Amino acid sequence: VSGRPATFLEDFRITWSDSHIKQIDGGRAIQLILDQNSGCGFASKRRYLFGRVSMKIRLIPGDSAGTMNSDTDTVRDELDFEFLGNRTGQPYTVQTNIYAHGKGDKEQRVNLWFDPAADFHTYTIMWNHHHIVFYVDEVPIRVYKNNEAKNIPYPKFQPMGVYSTLWEADDWATRGGLEKIDWSKAPFLAYYKDFDIEGCPVPGPANCASNPRNWWEGTAYQALNAMEARRYRWVRMNHMIYDYCTDKSRYPVTPPECMAGI
Repeated sequence: VSGRPATFLEDFRITWSDSHIKQIDGGRAIQLILDQNSGCGFASKRRYLFGRVSMKIRLIPGDSAGTMNSDTDTVRDELDFEFLGNRTGQPYTVQTNIYAHGKGDKEQRVNLWFDPAADFHTYTIMWNHHHIVFYVDEVPIRVYKNNEAKNIPYPKFQPMGVYSTLWEADDWATRGGLEKIDWSKAPFLAYYKDFDIEGCPVPGPANCASNPRNWWEGTAYQALNAMEARRYRWVRMNHMIYDYCTDKSRYPVTPPECMAGI
């Protein structure tokens, strides 16, 4: 089990355009660059089965419409934070998505209640046998429960790595592709620091993932506590702008996981 703060040099590898990623602060932070020549990406050197990953990120300031920052086999499990860019003065939208046993299309979008380009904020995914929770600064913005007992797929067999990219997505990222990248504002810069990965590394001890004594499987992490539940409802009521669960044009019949609550 990895229980120490990660550093970029020790725990991550560059997967795309090393000339567009700069290590700063002695390898404890990195700068990602998007220009007309290329985007960039990095990934963890190891994969994990259950646990928690968090990073502090400072997003692209000003006019970043059409840019995207994302965590990206035919049957895959995947948990996504996707930052969809904005026009100056408009809210910055975070999209989350979940793939379980190869099935995705579970998008939800939240307008952030702060300026994510003004300072670093912490983005976290908690993944255990009970649920998956997406957090922004310890505020839960999405919960996906384990409802295998109701024949609803839940990711628990495939280890996942941490993968992040900064890339051009102006065909769909901002307002469904209506807002295009203004390359006169390039280069676009995003910053990452305080990498923290705690989970069962694969390959690693075979019994780690099923060990109920792992801290992330403890009683305190099996459901939202009262304060988290209040914050979760506040986000859903005041900042959610899209939920696939209520999109009748895509899903005339409400998907079964949408009726499971938190």
